[in-house]
This record gives sequence, structure tokens and C-alpha cells, in this order.
Amino acid sequence: MAVMLAGMACAQEQGVPPQSQLQTNLSYENMISFSGEVRLDDGSAPSEPVAINRVCNGQSRFETSTDAKGRFGFQVSAGGDRVQGDATQIGGPPGVLRRVTTGTTQETMPVIAALRNCELQASLAGYRSELVNIAVKSRTDDGRLGVITLHPLSRAASLTVSATTLQAPANARKAYDRGVDALAKAKWQAASEELTKAVAAYPKFAIAWYQLGLLRQKGNDATGAGDAWKHALASDSRYVRPYESLTMLADRKQDWVAAEAYSQAWIQLDAEDFPAAYLYNAIANARLGRTDAAEHVTREGLRLDKDHRVPRLNVVIALILMGKNENAESARYLREYLDLVPNASDAAGVRQQLVQLEAGAAARPQ
Repeated sequence: MAVMLAGMACAQEQGVPPQSQLQTNLSYENMISFSGEVRLDDGSAPSEPVAINRVCNGQSRFETSTDAKGRFGFQVSAGGDRVQGDATQIGGPPGVLRRVTTGTTQETMPVIAALRNCELQASLAGYRSELVNIAVKSRTDDGRLGVITLHPLSRAASLTVSATTLQAPANARKAYDRGVDALAKAKWQAASEELTKAVAAYPKFAIAWYQLGLLRQKGNDATGAGDAWKHALASDSRYVRPYESLTMLADRKQDWVAAEAYSQAWIQLDAEDFPAAYLYNAIANARLGRTDAAEHVTREGLRLDKDHRVPRLNVVIALILMGKNENAESARYLREYLDLVPNASDAAGVRQQLVQLEAGAAARPQ
């Protein structure tokens, strides 16, 4: 069980020869640009970057994040891949498929086929996103998506916004906004400099510390990231995001004592709206040899996770039950997991484990 739990919780230049020019144009111009903005349901822009995800046939992938005013832009290429860079600059006007071809069809424009059955959603903990269909039929379709609205999930939304943001002085807030804009354009060095200015001007700027931690994590500075998130937590103990990040960091480091402590504090802050906290707490308790505590917290997480946002809870409870030789119930949870996420990265291993459980049950005398 310990081995399986270890990784459980853890996304044109001109002047080239004519033939090369043609090949470049066919790949570069067969793109479509999208743009839009994210707003809370009161009409205001989110106070932090919001991830924009493309969901196609049930599979989600990150596209970009919003800037300080809640705006976003990105491009999708012929193969359905996101094009790196600032979409407002590299792609031309939104919605323009730049390969001008008569008789355009889904066969001659692969990007159109790649966007079939695709929707866009904003991702911010504590909020539910409206979905926007981004399938296109021709090169003349408009990629300006308008507003994606985020609706709060009970009281969880209040925990995802730090009270210190409203208290930040103007110079700190401006530096923070410049940092968020730099993040949206993948200008990591500029973002780091601006966020550092923000926390220097206002040391209790919890959201700026949190974003700085994410940036340090992106740069593989786990120690620096943890330090920033601890500053965020010290600045605002009612701000939920540092609990989440510190829990995940401890899990990756296999510091099970810290993972249990941070996830427990996360649960105590909001016991109903973040089922992932139960997953991390259960894994930490299991790795610490506290099997009864792990089973209890996993069952509680499953009870609360009515929308099945954390299907891996089913695997954790199945492994715990296997350790108790309660194989029939364990098999039921493994089946539930596969029903929820049949294409999960560990689905093959789970299926193999399920086959072994069922074979063992069949071999026993009736």
C-alpha cells in the first residue's frame, strides 16, 4: 500500500527560400486566436490570476492565465496545441484563421477539428466556472469569447480572497498588478521582480507572497516557495491557498508529519469545500502508520465529495481496505474510480489490481 500511496496525490521570418516559406506559413497560419475576460458574479475582476483551461472530450489542459484586469488571450495551432507567447501580439485579431484558403473544411483546417467538442472554463478554488463552447466551423468564426463568470461555492469563496489585499497601499498594489500581468505573459523574471517589490512595500501582502511562492516553485526553488507560502500564512491565517500549497509541497517531499499538519489545518479552516485536503491528510496518516485515522478521514472525504472532484479518494480507501483483507469492498471502490476516470494515468495499474482481487475472490471456496 505504501508504494502505491507514494505518488497518489500529485499538467517567419521573411527571406527564406520559397519552399520553406510555404511550409512555415502552413504551420503558422493554421491557428486561431481566442480572447476574453473573467469576472466574479458581482462584475469585479478576480484579485489573482485565474487559470484558463480547455476541456475537450472530458480531458482538461491549461491554456493561459488572466492578467491583473481579468483578461486573457491564447492561440491554438493545427494540432490542437497551445501557442506560446502573448496571444494579443503573436496571433493577430481574435478569431482569424490566418491561412486564407477557399473551400476551407475541417479536413483542410486541422485546428477546426482539434477544437470540436471543446469548452473553455476558468479555474479558481472556491468558485464554479461557467463553460464557453469554443468549437469553430470556419476561419471566419469570432474567437472573442466575452466574459466567463465565476460563481462562489458557499463560504469557500471568502477564504480564497485575502483581507490583506484591500489593505495594501497603492504602490504595493501597483507592483502586484504589474507582476500578475507579467505572469500572464510568461515573463517570469519581471514577475518575480514586481512581486518582490510588492511584498517589500507591504510585508503582509498575503496574495503577493502566495504568487511569489508559485513563481519560485516554477523555478524549482522548493525551499523559496515554501518560505513565501509560510509568509502568506503568517500574514493572513484565514487565506486558504497557502494551506493547500504547503500541504502539496510537504507531500512531494514525503514529509508526512508536515503534510498531515497542514492538511488538517486546511480541513479545520473549511471542512466541506476542499475534498483534496482529505486526500492529502489520508495519505499522510497512512504513511505515518495511522491506518484507522486514514480510513476515517478518507470516508469523510468521500461523503463530502458529492461531485466526485477527487476520485483518487476511492483508490486510497481501496488500498486501506486491502490491508484489512476487506477485498470485496476494496474492489467496489476501485471500480468506482475507473468509472469516474477510465483514462487516468494509473488506470492500467488499478485495473490490474482489480483483476487480482476478483481472481482471488473467485479462487476462494464458496
